[in-house]
Amino acid sequence: MRILRHPAALEPAERGSVVAIGNFDGVHLGHQIVIGRAREIARSLGAPLAVLTFEPHPYGVFNPNAPPFRLTLLRGKARALEALGVDLLFVLHFDLAFAHVSAEEFAREVIVSGAQARHVLAGYDFHFGHKRRGTPALLQTLGAQLGFGVTVVAPLTAPGGAVYSSTRIREHLAEGRPREAAALLGRPFEIEGRVETGDRRGHTIGFPTANLSLGDFLRPAGGVYAVRVAIEGETDWRDGVANLGTRPTVGGSDLRLETHLFDFAGDLYGKHLRVALVEHLRPERKFSELEELKAQIAADAGRARAILAAEPRRVG
Repeated sequence: MRILRHPAALEPAERGSVVAIGNFDGVHLGHQIVIGRAREIARSLGAPLAVLTFEPHPYGVFNPNAPPFRLTLLRGKARALEALGVDLLFVLHFDLAFAHVSAEEFAREVIVSGAQARHVLAGYDFHFGHKRRGTPALLQTLGAQLGFGVTVVAPLTAPGGAVYSSTRIREHLAEGRPREAAALLGRPFEIEGRVETGDRRGHTIGFPTANLSLGDFLRPAGGVYAVRVAIEGETDWRDGVANLGTRPTVGGSDLRLETHLFDFAGDLYGKHLRVALVEHLRPERKFSELEELKAQIAADAGRARAILAAEPRRVG
C-alpha cells in the first residue's frame, strides 16, 4: 500500500481508483464492510482500491480541548487498511483552513483533480465541506456533474441489531468492556508506542514492565488487564498482564500503561510495542505496602495466564 500526503503525486496506473472516504477511526467491522464493497467495485472496474482519510482527526481540530478519543492513530490505521487490500491511502492534512473549503471545491480539487477518482463510496452520515454543507445527496449530484460514480452506504448493523459505531466502541472501552469493543472492532483494541524508561520499580519486586504513554489514544477504564503484546520485529504475540493507571501505591501521578510480559527477559527500551487489551481484571487500587502489591500482581498474573491460555493464538 502506498501512502500519499499529496494526491497529485499519482502514478498513471494509480489514477481512476475507487475511493472510500471517511475518518475510519478504529477501522471497525462496519468500516471493513464499506471498504469490502469498495474493493468489489474496484475489481469489477479493474481499478485500484483507495481510502481517503484525514489527519489529524477533524473532531480534534474543532475541539482542541477535548479529552483524547482516538481508537487508531495513523500508523495503526494504515496497518489495518493495508490488511484489507487497500492499494492507496490518501492522507489529507486537516486544519481550520481546510475546514473552510466548500463542498463543491472539495469535489473538484480533492476527488477529481487530486485523487482522480473514478468512483467514491461514503457512509450515509458523511458530511464534507465548509460547515458540513456537503451531504451524501450533494455528493451524488456533484459526482454526476463532474464524472465520478458515487455509492452511499446505508447504516450497518452488528449481530443483535446495534449499529457499528466508533462511539459505541469508545463507550465499551471507557466502561471496562474490551471484549465487547473487540466484537465491534473485529480485533482487540490496541495501544501502541515506543517503550519509555520508567522508575524501574517493577524490577525490584520481580515484575519488570514496559511503559507506554497513551498520547492521543482514548483512555480506557483504568485498572489491570490481561493483554497480548506484539514486539517490533516479531510476528508472534506474547501474553502478559498490564496496569493502566497512575500507580497510587508508589505516589505516581502521570497516566501510564505498564505491561509485564510473561516468561520474557529481553530489553524492550526504545522498541515499538502493540498492547492489545483482552480482558479487564480489576480496577486500579492503592495498597498499604509493596509486599501487598507484589502479592496482588502475582494473583493478577495467574488469572491473566489462565484467561489467555483459552484465547486463540494471534500471529502478525
